Amino acid sequence: ALQLDPENTGFIGVETFASLVHSHELPLDPAKLDMLVALAQGNDEGQVCYQELVDLISSKRSSSFKRAIANGQRALPRDVLLDETGLGFYKRFVRYVAYEILPCEMDRRWYFYQHRTCPPPVFMAAVTLTQIIVFLCYGARLNKWVLQTYHPEYMKSPLVYHPGHRARAWRFLTYMFMHVGLEQLGFNALLQLMIGVPLEMVHGILRISFLYLAGVLAGSLTVSITDMRAPLVGGSGGVYALCSAHLANVVMNWAGMRCPYKLLRMVLALVCMSSEVGRAVWLRFSPPLPASGPQPSFMAHLAGAIVGISMGLTILRSYEESLQDQCGWWVLLLSYGTFLLFAVFWNI
Repeated sequence: ALQLDPENTGFIGVETFASLVHSHELPLDPAKLDMLVALAQGNDEGQVCYQELVDLISSKRSSSFKRAIANGQRALPRDVLLDETGLGFYKRFVRYVAYEILPCEMDRRWYFYQHRTCPPPVFMAAVTLTQIIVFLCYGARLNKWVLQTYHPEYMKSPLVYHPGHRARAWRFLTYMFMHVGLEQLGFNALLQLMIGVPLEMVHGILRISFLYLAGVLAGSLTVSITDMRAPLVGGSGGVYALCSAHLANVVMNWAGMRCPYKLLRMVLALVCMSSEVGRAVWLRFSPPLPASGPQPSFMAHLAGAIVGISMGLTILRSYEESLQDQCGWWVLLLSYGTFLLFAVFWNI
């Protein structure tokens, strides 16, 4: 150590470090070595920091570590991840997820080499499976698969949010397991699996479950304030939180995204989401069949989108960074908490 760093500065030259790795055949992951070299190229002296080396080997990425890489050369010494050959089916799927979700090649490589199969993305899969099972149970019981909310027994479910039962607080969350009919269930399930599962694979179960449930809760509380006579069913609040956060992240990092046909897919996603909102508005104010009471509200869609664009975008842009270190995150969290308190006291 004294020969490599006689002044005890904590830095050594990148060429010295590279020759040390090759001469002693140190078992350092080539992908991590590439990142370390790119990191060293970000400073004027071209030096390797000892603490950065320790963090990299221990798979730790602080916000300062990521900023240092971003300030350095973006081009990696090796080819981009898409040029990797000889990959199995699962690793190709992981690479596909990396290019779908992450806008930076460094982040994509980091995710690809650090990805572990455990824990699997169980949250979105479990929510979707539960929604399908609940729908099938009510469909078989009521013998109705389309516009189930028009059946008088449907609104008596203990899961549905209904303004007459707002004192039963669990309904503000459990309504996400109920759906108007097969069309709404299919739309939500498709988006949860196509967008929610990849997001959970990259950002983890804690962040994505928090974002989804925040959208669900914001949806029911918004309905309780703005559309006070309407009931509410469906997981659209959480789905729109995920989708709006992902779409906003794609737009803000448009140049870095490498997913194929991104413009066409963006347009199709916006058209489908807008159509779903329009359909919900139509069912709320111009129901096709006579009903005994108000139909489910559409305000949860809008509330979920707002949560996604604000809080969700912050979460997705902070890949492998601590949210606790970001002032903007605390401002958004405080704003969301203030809204929750206001909505709770409003309902009380």
